[in-house]
Amino acid sequence: MTRRARVGVAAGAMVFLLGALAIVPRRKANADAPYVPQADEIVEVLPPGSSDPRSRELTALHKRLEANPRDVALAVRVARMEIEGSRARSDPRFLGRAQAALAPWWGAADAPVPVLVLRATIRQSLHDFDGALADLDRVVRVAPGDAQAWLTRSVVLTVRGEYDEAKKSCAPLAGLAGELVSAVCFASIQAVTGEAKLAYDALQSALAKSPPQTPSEEAWVTGTLAEIAVRRGDAAAAEKHFQRTLALDPSDAYAIAAYADLLIDLGRAADAVSVVGDRTANDGLLLRLAIAETARDGAAAPKYAAMLRERFDASRQRGDVVHRREEARFRLLEKDPTRALDLAKANFGVQREPWDVRVLLQAAISANDRDAAQPALDFVANNKLEDPQIAALVAKLGAKK
Repeated sequence: MTRRARVGVAAGAMVFLLGALAIVPRRKANADAPYVPQADEIVEVLPPGSSDPRSRELTALHKRLEANPRDVALAVRVARMEIEGSRARSDPRFLGRAQAALAPWWGAADAPVPVLVLRATIRQSLHDFDGALADLDRVVRVAPGDAQAWLTRSVVLTVRGEYDEAKKSCAPLAGLAGELVSAVCFASIQAVTGEAKLAYDALQSALAKSPPQTPSEEAWVTGTLAEIAVRRGDAAAAEKHFQRTLALDPSDAYAIAAYADLLIDLGRAADAVSVVGDRTANDGLLLRLAIAETARDGAAAPKYAAMLRERFDASRQRGDVVHRREEARFRLLEKDPTRALDLAKANFGVQREPWDVRVLLQAAISANDRDAAQPALDFVANNKLEDPQIAALVAKLGAKK
């Protein structure tokens, strides 16, 4: 996804300005059709009980919502919490629960604005970008002062690689949400369109002039700075920013994954394993553990690979296609370049963040299919995308940016 409320350069992820919420992969385009399991199919094994206060609160809220399904404020609160769960665990099933909370308005063009913003968030998470943009376009028409809608719209367009239009959605933010939010929005786009140094310097300056109001806001900014530093090839600065981000928000799965990716690229697999820790419930973090353990010939590598195979198989049975980039990376790890390339091509047809570009290039090289890499090569050249890993892959393919 792009970061959490948080607009960033990666994505699939973002957070609401007024709450910890992110977009995570997702099921895809026909999100309106719920998955119906077979009678003997195990969809999820639930623990007998939970001491987690948040889980207890959410259970109580669901019960209240069952009794008052058209309580907009309650439905929005439940949906927000379920989307947070999806972000934390990289599990699209939470998005189905969020959608269920909004069921009375799911097909309504004139749904309340808070519902439209959440519906767009869910649709973006499920890779229904057209549906998300339709909702957001309505919000900015009827409520042009809704900063979250503008921010989310910029995120969706950035994920799709539609950068000029994404910038237009950043423009209102200075007056609606402040200079720092506006700076992050613009910097996130500049960082992937040949202006990474300008983006980094501008965001540093904005941070100095407009200090964050909360630790969450600071984590958003420092996480974005970390990603821009990665684009610039400044690993030392990136690591410093990632460490600060995780000091502010240790549970930020998006930052953990991005930091682990950096460490893996630097040949520090053991450090990557340490950063991820035991967070195997999150598919994206489990993938990083599998890659890092394989890189260092760790004893846990086969176990993590087996867990990922099982999860990807289960995802396909549910009809989910939101983890195609992650599965493509896994298939490359499994030495299955044909399957990896199929997944990478399908993924690139939907979203075009730097990692989507990188995975397609890697898969094309592994499959010895240069023609398959051409869309990614063109995208890199047309947008002047900066990234040392991508540049190395482009050079390997014999292309010039």
